[in-house]
Amino acid sequence: MDESDTGTKYTLVVCEKPDAARRIAEAIGGADVETLRLDGVDVYRVRNQLHAFVICSALGHLYSVSDHFKDRGVFPVFDLDWTPTNFTNREDRQAAKRIKVISSLASNAGAFINACDFDVEGETIGHNILKYACSGKEHAALRAKFSTLTSDELASSISNAREGTGRGLADAGRTRHLVDFIWGINLSRVLSESLNADRYNRTLSIGRVQGPTLAFVVKREIETRTFVPTPFWTVTGVFEKNGARITIPYATRVLRKTQVDRIMEDCEGQEGRVTEIRKTHFKEPPPLPFNTGDMQREAYRVFGYSPSRTLQIAERLYLNALISYPRTNSRRIPPSIDYVAILRNLGKMSQYREYVDELLQGKLSPPQSDSDDPAHPAIHPTGEPIRRRLEFWESKLYDLIVRRFLASFSDFAIFEGISVSVSVNGHSFGVSGRRLLKSGWIKCYTYLRNRDIVAPKLDKDDLLKVLRIDSQEDFRSPASRFNQGSLLQKMEEEGIGTKSTRAETINTLIRRGYISGTNLMATDYGIAVSGIMESYSPQVVSPELTREVEKKLEAIESGKQGSSEVLEDTISLVFKIISSMRVHQTTMGRELSRSLIDSALAESVIGSCPVCGTGKLRIIRSATTRKRFVGCTNYFQGCKASAPLPQKGIILKRSVKTCDQCGWPIVYILNRRTPWKLCINTNCGSKRVKNDELQTLSKRS
Repeated sequence: MDESDTGTKYTLVVCEKPDAARRIAEAIGGADVETLRLDGVDVYRVRNQLHAFVICSALGHLYSVSDHFKDRGVFPVFDLDWTPTNFTNREDRQAAKRIKVISSLASNAGAFINACDFDVEGETIGHNILKYACSGKEHAALRAKFSTLTSDELASSISNAREGTGRGLADAGRTRHLVDFIWGINLSRVLSESLNADRYNRTLSIGRVQGPTLAFVVKREIETRTFVPTPFWTVTGVFEKNGARITIPYATRVLRKTQVDRIMEDCEGQEGRVTEIRKTHFKEPPPLPFNTGDMQREAYRVFGYSPSRTLQIAERLYLNALISYPRTNSRRIPPSIDYVAILRNLGKMSQYREYVDELLQGKLSPPQSDSDDPAHPAIHPTGEPIRRRLEFWESKLYDLIVRRFLASFSDFAIFEGISVSVSVNGHSFGVSGRRLLKSGWIKCYTYLRNRDIVAPKLDKDDLLKVLRIDSQEDFRSPASRFNQGSLLQKMEEEGIGTKSTRAETINTLIRRGYISGTNLMATDYGIAVSGIMESYSPQVVSPELTREVEKKLEAIESGKQGSSEVLEDTISLVFKIISSMRVHQTTMGRELSRSLIDSALAESVIGSCPVCGTGKLRIIRSATTRKRFVGCTNYFQGCKASAPLPQKGIILKRSVKTCDQCGWPIVYILNRRTPWKLCINTNCGSKRVKNDELQTLSKRS
């Protein structure tokens, strides 16, 4: 494309994603949008009354940080460059195409607008494209700022684009990438060399955010494994009044069996008296609109979506102009947002009409919070009509966001609390309940469990006959393991990572095999990696270091600190750490190797051996045939228990159950799309029955 194609110099608008580019083109040009296909990349050309625009897009980051050494064994690495992502990831074929197209368009552009997402990552993406693909236009370009992809807001953002907006974000974003690369590549290479990771076909990584996040899970795991349960007794009184039985628990936990016996003895054959009934009314305020972390945690609680999955779905809703930008720290809806118009548009949808009509009859005030984000408001629906059929998971998340938004404008919920106290021969029993008097915001926000707790209908001084006293021994439990939602919250509370990176950090720890399961359990391998870092580089697993870096990056963003100082401090500290770690490489490698072998052994065990009774049956792969089978760990002690396994299919899980017929373990195998439940014992009686049935059917036919 050249100047003659447009008749005048055009303004090149750089977007982060193709969907955003198309929406911006439609917002500027309406129906008069010309789509050009350049080297397989869609580019849009539009005109308004004053200007000609060409709108192009990236696919996320087109440039990434890389070092000059192809040898992964080289470290320390401090000499870094920004290079096209296809140089560091050969499978990324689109980056080179898009860079070539954008460079060609830039050569004939008279002005530039950065219209990437307005946050640290978006600013970094746009800055790098303008700097490298557009030959140094990063400071000359105007900045368009928007929080939704609605036509009105996009058109306004382009016409009101300003120079200089977002430079602090770009400096902070680029510095963050450099800092994290320096930490990650150097520490990971020290660990990999210590283990000789290629020999084990393992990818080892650790970084300034991964380190403390892993340490949170490891600490909780160690607490769980070393927890010594202490007993307590739950004592419950079964009473009778007018022929009706009423169960009321003892007022406190009982810690000794002798105390249980005394309660039973003192209360047997006695009457209880209702000594007090307290009724209170309390209000529960409406929830604030979602920020990124709130949305991720609530979607995990309600739907079981992982944080990264939630963000992916929210991104699709944003690109369809249905919600505002989903990466934000804000819980506020500023008055500048036309929330009345949004509510009216939501009211056109049948599932929200009743709630919207009720809200519009009252006085509306946007919810406020101390949690704010200068770039974007809280996540909220735009009120735009849904123009395509949403996938199931998209519609569920959209409904969650809409109902949270509606609930934030709603009235308080009012509850009545009821507390009943009963005295029996000097012993106190008590029960509490609550019931909803006014639903308020709960009426709209339907993703809550029933909060009513029924309390017995009693009056003060009522006499209750003691029928019996029950007791149940139990044991105190350790703190529950993290799930992805609670770990995300822990990262937020500790101030490590960002709203955009926390979910991916958790995913990386899972991919590396450091943590696993729905309730995140630190593997032996993860415990070893964290322990090594704790011993030889405690700063890396300490949240204090990461918090300090985050503060410095925030200072860069606000223009209070320069990036060069932060990079110099990073290089100095990382050099000291890896120098110390290299002294202990032999010990580190031995510990990592041992943990890897132990972890592999633990993962291969499928159950106890029913033949010798003391060994474990584990999955083994023959060194000669490479076929997998099951054998006993007591093989060298004389136990010859073994069983073949299907050579195709993925072993999904090991069942804690054993076969009802023979007592051997059961495994589940995924072959194509159908899970297959299999007793591994070839001589199992259930299999003989099936074979006999098949032979009988064959004879009959």
